[in-house]
Amino acid sequence: QRRVHGVFNEQCKCSVMFLSLRLVRSSARLLTRRSIAAPLTQVRLQHKMNTEELKSRLTPQQYQVVCGRGTERAFTGAYWDNHKKGQYDCISCHSPLFTSEAKFDSGTGWPSFFQPVSSESVREIVDSSHGMRRVEVVCSKCEGHLGHVFDDGPRPTGMRYCINSASLDFKPSDS
Repeated sequence: QRRVHGVFNEQCKCSVMFLSLRLVRSSARLLTRRSIAAPLTQVRLQHKMNTEELKSRLTPQQYQVVCGRGTERAFTGAYWDNHKKGQYDCISCHSPLFTSEAKFDSGTGWPSFFQPVSSESVREIVDSSHGMRRVEVVCSKCEGHLGHVFDDGPRPTGMRYCINSASLDFKPSDS
């Protein structure tokens, strides 16, 4: 039960239940649609890069997100409100992942994209952690954790790749 200023807040409880139900329904639709379109990996992957090298090169938060499958708090990452033109690369292996042309403001507090640079740049994996089924997004080259993908994005794809800023390295374009 949630209490606000010592009083039980029924509206807060309903909002949390509604958002949880909405996330479960959205994930179920995504899993159904995506599993028909392309098979998803159902195993957890280990990061392919050298652990000691990554620990020395990445910040503790970047390491936790990329190697520990963590999530940064909403509205705290470096790129959630970035409007500059350029490319977003993997913080671990520097592979191109997303472009600013595919970025949009989802209102979630994380950088959101409607598509990756190419279908080969990221992999999607069924994530059954935290008592729900979601689709995790990892870098295809190093298998570092990036975030999750949902089917509530804008056209043309209808997808929302919700990515942690800590897993990205932004390279501004020359123009």
